[in-house]
Amino acid sequence: MTSTPDSPSTRALQLLRAELRHAGERRLVLFEGSRSAALNWLSAELPFLSANQGLWVSTKADSPLPALHVATPAQARTWLGRELDLLVWDGFSGNPPDGLAALAGTLTAGGLWFWLMPPLVQWATFADPDYARTGLDQASEHPFAGRLAKILCDAPDVIRLDVSGDERASATINSELGRVQGELSRRRLATAFCVSGGPEQDQLVQALVRFGLGRRRRPLVVTADRGRGKSAALGLAAAELLLQGRQRVLLTAPSAKQVSTVMAHARERLGAQLQSQSATELTTTSGASLTFLLPQQLLADKPAAEVVMVDEAAAIAAPLLQRILLGWPRVAFATTVHGYEGAGRGFAVRFREQLDQHTPHWQERTLSPPVRWAASDPLEPLVFRLFLLAAQSPSNTQQQTPDPSPVLEVERWQPAQATENDLVEAFGLLVDAHYRTTPADLRQWLDDPAAVSWRARTNGRTVGLLWAQGEGEFSAPLAQQVSLGQRRLRGHLLAQSLALHAGLPQAARQRSLRVTRIAVAAPQRRSGIGQRLIAAAQAYAKADGFDYIGSSFGGTPALLAFWQRQGLQPVRLGFSQEASSGEYPLQAVCGLSAAGERLVQDLQQRLGRHWLVLASRQWGQCQPELMAAVMRSLPAGPQLDAEDSRDLRYFAAGHRGFELTLPALQILSRCAGAADWLAALQPAQCALWCRSVVQGRSWAELQRENLCSGQRDAEQQLRFMVAGWCCYHPRHADGVLIDRI
Repeated sequence: MTSTPDSPSTRALQLLRAELRHAGERRLVLFEGSRSAALNWLSAELPFLSANQGLWVSTKADSPLPALHVATPAQARTWLGRELDLLVWDGFSGNPPDGLAALAGTLTAGGLWFWLMPPLVQWATFADPDYARTGLDQASEHPFAGRLAKILCDAPDVIRLDVSGDERASATINSELGRVQGELSRRRLATAFCVSGGPEQDQLVQALVRFGLGRRRRPLVVTADRGRGKSAALGLAAAELLLQGRQRVLLTAPSAKQVSTVMAHARERLGAQLQSQSATELTTTSGASLTFLLPQQLLADKPAAEVVMVDEAAAIAAPLLQRILLGWPRVAFATTVHGYEGAGRGFAVRFREQLDQHTPHWQERTLSPPVRWAASDPLEPLVFRLFLLAAQSPSNTQQQTPDPSPVLEVERWQPAQATENDLVEAFGLLVDAHYRTTPADLRQWLDDPAAVSWRARTNGRTVGLLWAQGEGEFSAPLAQQVSLGQRRLRGHLLAQSLALHAGLPQAARQRSLRVTRIAVAAPQRRSGIGQRLIAAAQAYAKADGFDYIGSSFGGTPALLAFWQRQGLQPVRLGFSQEASSGEYPLQAVCGLSAAGERLVQDLQQRLGRHWLVLASRQWGQCQPELMAAVMRSLPAGPQLDAEDSRDLRYFAAGHRGFELTLPALQILSRCAGAADWLAALQPAQCALWCRSVVQGRSWAELQRENLCSGQRDAEQQLRFMVAGWCCYHPRHADGVLIDRI
């Protein structure tokens, strides 16, 4: 196929682009059918379509225009925070939902998103290459894609093209492009759309400047939907702060490319006051600077600065955010409320707790009107609907009158067969309850054949959800290979983790049910709904022949206590903190069959034997309260012998040093009765014991945590604790009498 600047299709596309720019809107152009035909059409037309910044998502060799930047589907999210006016996505190379949702938000006014896909009627059975990444390639039907197809079929603003190549198809293309261009022309405004921050952005810039010049320890949190101009506001405010006397403003984000908008607006505002510049630093004629550093580099170097600005904060690990919050006098955080990360509200909920605890005078600002496109733009609401980016549970959208005696119904439920309203309500509940719930989670929930769900309803509203997944049942050779680290199958997270990390192949051989997510609406929490949901899942699993039920979650004392009330016991604590929550992953299980009960017993015994060795090497950053809670649930370890008891007595009396007594102190931590003794201590005492005796933290670290004033004070507190143990536990299993101190 060849085109010229004057060919009908080229002219129609150019007129459409001109009208879109004037209106400040964007459009999705959906190619249905042959990939090669779509590529031929694009290769012929795109050279005549001006684009400042375009991206081809697929393999470089197949790019329809050499000038386009290239990214694979897996790399799509690296373009967050940047701006495009042309996006060409090859759906035949894979369609990760998070990447699609992310890049749709990078299009500016007048932008076009070309999406190459099979006909809509085939989407539910299309073998998307991205399915293999999450184990969905084994599913025969894909309700998630089928739902997308239905929405797109009913969306009047989607431009659907058949580029098979014959004259009839060409006429249809020109007609479809002309239809949308005509609609835009009929409602054409006299004044063309112009990217402008407006009064809300001006007020935000002023607030950021006041914050940057104001009192310490009063962080500012900026939340907005994407395209609202928060990054531009950060750049304008950063420049203004430098002009008003601040010497150093630091900027951080997941990548340097994601702050290009911030740097561009700061550069423009500085104007003639800018002395030197690079992609990551701007320096004024007075020597003041705006410098970008990655979060890890920022925390490692700890450069002095009056102000730190964090963009795309929801994409940064929670522990890093907390360290940034506490490390500098004035910190501003900007993040999305909804959108590509699927984490905006989760970030707000979880990080709000940290802000309330450490900086109770923090401030919050929001931006509502879009900046990069007009309010009439149909693409953003379409993308939000496709991927449920703005899904909220009813408790966040309605004022409900409490029912004094609500009737709670718990039922098996299939989200793939739910009405759209029910699905939005349910997925919104998952988003509100979990720190990072993304469009990819929605696809997994709808498509995974091994998924099973329960719903709790009261007064016709969904107030609780449990999403679980069948795992395990590996053959003996395969389970052994997994245990040896020689094989890793997609999915089966809990079964394979226990087989590999705990070293018990039978964990993968047995049939297990993993609770992937459980969520209860905020107003109904602590009313037994979660317990009812788990009881329903346990009854189902036991009746269906599962050996054990379990879950993997970010470990906190409260969550562990919740799962223990449901009969699950901790069997493994991960070595690395989760990026999303900053917590160590904790796995808890409950045996349902005789074999499953033996497995749980073996897992707990094994964790108990390894606990003291691993605690200082792997869990030094773990909350001491969680360490104590896990120890309380483990079988008791070796008992104190006569020599150990003597060492403790001498230590309590001040005749023996900490290092010499440490082996006996560690044995004491795990002997019978010690867990209850630790639980009865004051929280600060328990924390000091866990940090020093179990986790092996230095005296300087304990001092920074305000657990002691130094080594002498810490040892004195420990001696007092040991004296208390000796008083109330004078006789041990070996019959040795410990004199009272």
